[in-house]
Amino acid sequence: MNKVLITGGAGYIGSTVASALADQGVVPVVLDDLSTGRREFVGDGRAFYEGDIADGALVDRVFADHPDIGATLHCAAKIVVPDSVAEPLRYYRENVAKTVDLLDSLQRNRCRRVVFSSSASIYAPTDAVRVDESSSVGAASPYARTKQMMEQVLQDWTVAAPVRVIALRYFNPIGADPRLRTGLQNPQPSHALGKLIEAHTQGTPLTITGVDWATRDGSGIRDYIHVWDLAEAHVAALTRFDDVVEPTADDRYRVINIGTGTGTTVRELVAAFEEAVGETLDVREAAPRPGDVIGCCAGNDTARRLLGWKAQLSIADGVRDALAWREKWAAHLTAS
Repeated sequence: MNKVLITGGAGYIGSTVASALADQGVVPVVLDDLSTGRREFVGDGRAFYEGDIADGALVDRVFADHPDIGATLHCAAKIVVPDSVAEPLRYYRENVAKTVDLLDSLQRNRCRRVVFSSSASIYAPTDAVRVDESSSVGAASPYARTKQMMEQVLQDWTVAAPVRVIALRYFNPIGADPRLRTGLQNPQPSHALGKLIEAHTQGTPLTITGVDWATRDGSGIRDYIHVWDLAEAHVAALTRFDDVVEPTADDRYRVINIGTGTGTTVRELVAAFEEAVGETLDVREAAPRPGDVIGCCAGNDTARRLLGWKAQLSIADGVRDALAWREKWAAHLTAS
């Protein structure tokens, strides 16, 4: 395909996928309301439309201007779990209701290939460390429930209309575009890597909560994946779309996990961070907090088989790229 529409293409993941597509000769066309995305992330002459995914007239204009768009990658979403708990109606409106409006527009414009940027947060809590596409779903937050709901909406849509969908469920992206074209907009992220950066820059202790889990080193496990590997997975889903979901298939909906297949424990993440910065952190241990879980990682056999994809970059690579991007972005924000 020559062109791909990317909703949320000025955000962290969408902009990284846009760069990866452009590197492969596919033209990204970006639609973003810039509520969290950055105008700086749609430079280099990239086709950009500022506005809401629910604005049918705007989506119609995008397709009128670019009738050769071959697929839509839907990344636009609100993603902060605590905010979703505090403002559930906003999250259901932004992530579900507006996406339904977008799908109406795509159907009207005969865009029949959609890749949905979903989330592994929809999986039900389990004692199993590894989950695959057949594992039970049971989202535990309003944010995750919006993703689970949209997967059901998309699956129902493929039954009723001649459209095809690939839903990519992924875990915890870290790092930045290795060429530092884009990265996290927030220089102080709240995830585990953000806490490591905070401990390093402020000289404060880092506490690992829970060290007796049934993992290889006792600490909890998560599937941290380099955002560039994640972008390459999206590119593979788009470029191999017709092989993954054939036009004549009875089942026109496909779910694929995107992850490392092995995951990273908290201790391993700390070690990778220390390797990247060349310093040892003051690490302390404590009992699990209420609500803490062992965590899980993605079974990625389906991604290997259907997309020919597997993660190539290490956690240390992700840490180094995150730190390099943080320095560059902080300088940019200071200068502007």
